[in-house]
Amino acid sequence: MNHTVIGNTPATSGASAPAFVAHPGYQRMFAAGELTLGMFLPLRFYQGDLSVLAGQADLVGEIDRLGFAAVWVRDVPLFDPSFGDAGQVFDPFTYLAYLAAKTKRIALATGSAIFSLRHPIDLAKAASTIDQLSGGRLVMGIASGDRPVEFPAYGLEHSERGERFADAVDYFRQLLQGTQTNIASSLGNLSAAQLLPRPATGNIPLLVTGSSRQSMPWLAEHADGWLTYPQATHSASGPRQLAEKIQAWRSQIPDQGFRPHVTNEWIDLDEDANFPRTPLRGGYVLRTGRKGLIELLGEWRDAGVNHAALGIHLAQRPAQEIIQELGEEVLPLFPAHTGPLPLNQNW
Repeated sequence: MNHTVIGNTPATSGASAPAFVAHPGYQRMFAAGELTLGMFLPLRFYQGDLSVLAGQADLVGEIDRLGFAAVWVRDVPLFDPSFGDAGQVFDPFTYLAYLAAKTKRIALATGSAIFSLRHPIDLAKAASTIDQLSGGRLVMGIASGDRPVEFPAYGLEHSERGERFADAVDYFRQLLQGTQTNIASSLGNLSAAQLLPRPATGNIPLLVTGSSRQSMPWLAEHADGWLTYPQATHSASGPRQLAEKIQAWRSQIPDQGFRPHVTNEWIDLDEDANFPRTPLRGGYVLRTGRKGLIELLGEWRDAGVNHAALGIHLAQRPAQEIIQELGEEVLPLFPAHTGPLPLNQNW
């Protein structure tokens, strides 16, 4: 991998929290010792009929109005029937641009953009565009990809996704510098040119998902934040294990500055507020009443989690009903941070 140096700072280094002090999306989502809530899209599971997504953007507008910290979209380029989950269906960047026009404050997050499949120039162009259109609300979860069928379709080797991911992160960050620079990379060579537009506040947070086939020292040095699976969620043992994982990562951050941790869970929120935390589908879904969910969120906060993204696409109740209950009964306990207002969105 090439690690071109710009000034005195390695272009591949993850940025510490001060780099995002003016970033409206980051500041809305993250603060040390606190936990905020986001919602994962789609709000209903796609099973061959796009009509289940009808009206979703209106509900995202309600999620924004209620004061959630973020809304998340997934990046699944190709539907693999054997995998069984089409994800968001829509292209994440196109859809986030659409949602940017229908929302005002909520952070717009990718969970996660596949950096090993897409070229960093295209990623940087799309990301900077959405960040500008939304006034600085884009936060990027990024990953190396987990669907083997996609790699040969792109003419890529699945076994090489880890190295390609790290090179793409390096290239992406250099492009965002906004200066005419020379980039020498396994993914291409650039000279006498630069990326336009630049991000609204000069930078975009990159939250690495899982290991993305990188070492823990690499994650500690280069990730602006870490997004991991939550461990078991039906008892306190899972959050305790998660706390150990988070601490192991944070202990290796070179400057010991704050870097946020994010986790997520697919929930089936029961009408009975006292319904106990019960794993479904082999632990893939958590059925619980709101009191059990509040208990879990508190355990996550104590474990060092700074943002929880909840998916309701597999829930039994209507999406609007669940969103309303979460907004009225759960969100006040885990509010979004005020932070800086989004920049100009009058495009």
